[in-house]
Amino acid sequence: MLKVKENIYIKTATEIQAIRESGDILARLHGEISRMVAPGVKTLDLDNFAEKFILDHKATPSFKGYRGSQGSIAFPASLCISVNSVVVHGFPNHYILKEGDIISIDCGVFYNGFHADSAYTYKIGAIKPELEKLLNETYTSLIKGIAKCKAGNRVGDISSEIQRHAESFGYGIVRELVGHGVGRKLHEAPEVPNFGKQGKGPKLMNGMVIAIEPMVTMGKRTVKQEKDGWTIKTVDGSPSAHFEHTVGIVDGKPEALTTFDYIVESQKVTYNG
Repeated sequence: MLKVKENIYIKTATEIQAIRESGDILARLHGEISRMVAPGVKTLDLDNFAEKFILDHKATPSFKGYRGSQGSIAFPASLCISVNSVVVHGFPNHYILKEGDIISIDCGVFYNGFHADSAYTYKIGAIKPELEKLLNETYTSLIKGIAKCKAGNRVGDISSEIQRHAESFGYGIVRELVGHGVGRKLHEAPEVPNFGKQGKGPKLMNGMVIAIEPMVTMGKRTVKQEKDGWTIKTVDGSPSAHFEHTVGIVDGKPEALTTFDYIVESQKVTYNG
């Protein structure tokens, strides 16, 4: 692992392979979760399953025990479960999923010394067409952002592409929360905002690994933090979607080190991209 300016760590091929292996465990977990999310299921039950699954694969939940901003409690769960107007960092609890909900499930896995991080927004039963569109276009913004993750580009090329796509539908781009580098630490440099200008920000290089994660609202982009010090919600109560992949730059090109293939296999459907 080579450290370059701005504390950005360039991974070796061996280290990227280790992140792939973490990502595979994480992807398989998402596949199992996708079979479980349904009306009548408690979000706490999803978290209990996830922790056991991760530990059974000789890995560790990246999120459980993680500390956020100064003064906040350590994150208490293996999954961030964010329902409807919750953008990110929601706590699993006794909430029972109901028809028409959307639920972002974000998870990190630490295996063989490296983290992988991935999120997917699931629909619970039949949802409104406007929610289908929100999920579809948020996912598409992720795919478009990943396509810009090439050696020689800048972080701003990723950011501006995500912003351009999401805002073209009148959606809000959350600005207080960003993507990030991933490696031996869950959050490394550089930050990867979902808004910005082409050609700006740190230069992308072979061996960089970053989490790209658009957080998109149906209404205004403004958010608030709940008293628990973690949960982030939209101020106007509008629904929010969140998709995330851990992406490496390999031979100059983007490679997703996490995958939604197991979700697709389970659900037999996916979003357009």
